[in-house]
Amino acid sequence: MSTLDATRAELALLVLYLNKAEARDKICRAIQYGSKFLSDGQPGTAQNVDKSTSLARKVFRLFKFVNDLHGLISPTPQGTPLPLILLGKSKNALLSTFLFLDQFVWLGRSGIYQNKERIELIGRISLFCWLGSSVFSTLVELGELGRLSASIKNIEKELKNSNKYDNDQYRAKLKTSNERTLALIKAGMDIVVAVGLLQLAPKKVTPRVTGAFGFITSLISCYQLLPAPAKSKKS
Repeated sequence: MSTLDATRAELALLVLYLNKAEARDKICRAIQYGSKFLSDGQPGTAQNVDKSTSLARKVFRLFKFVNDLHGLISPTPQGTPLPLILLGKSKNALLSTFLFLDQFVWLGRSGIYQNKERIELIGRISLFCWLGSSVFSTLVELGELGRLSASIKNIEKELKNSNKYDNDQYRAKLKTSNERTLALIKAGMDIVVAVGLLQLAPKKVTPRVTGAFGFITSLISCYQLLPAPAKSKKS
């Protein structure tokens, strides 16, 4: 493959990535929380960027609550333990509620809805829903990682006398385990971000801490949305 062909392939992947509304939202999220980290809650250019980007992101999320509403009513994979099913459905319900209420926050901040006190109340309720969904997401990932760990150990026992990395099933389980570990880290850090936005521990979780954690989880989200590279064909 020539350098030009390689460049075209890389640009095609970049176009595919940027065409995703979710990817653009997470890039804006990184800008938002990066600005929050720089401003540390103090007035100035960084805080203005934080606020304007936060408002812009709400447009990307209009009607996005339907995604988790669909996940709430969708059947779960066979063999999933009941506690994990309940945790997963609770996460979907809370996240869908957060995204639904967030639309009213956008109406208030854009000036369409004038009742500021009610908008502030709705905003806090929505953030508590996001906090709850992050907690449930953390518990789900912990449970799934426990199941994967047991499954990987069983495969290792079966492949005791052979190279386990040559086994497709083992590699697939290991890849899934790595992905869920990353999702666990993100969910755990998002709990801190939600606590910071709600100002539940203002002395410990300052705007700078909130911004730092939010920026890291945004980068993780951007990484998770990267398209899989095309597999090269063997001649």
